[in-house]
Amino acid sequence: MTSERHVKLFKNDRSQAVRIPREFELPGEDAIMRKDGERLTIEPAPPKSLLAVLATLSALEEDFPPIPELAHDPVEF
Repeated sequence: MTSERHVKLFKNDRSQAVRIPREFELPGEDAIMRKDGERLTIEPAPPKSLLAVLATLSALEEDFPPIPELAHDPVEF
């Protein structure tokens, strides 16, 4: 079932914007927009993987103290 609603376009600084009505609200904080001729498609961005999030973090500039080697308890199999 396709829903349709007339919306207003407006300027936000030098960009054109559209207010998305509540019934069309997308989850998350990011979206993907595609243009096909005169048609625009907006869809939720896929969630980032943990590896993608970790790749955006900067390296720690902190030295950590050495970890002493501990004696191992014998293990019987």
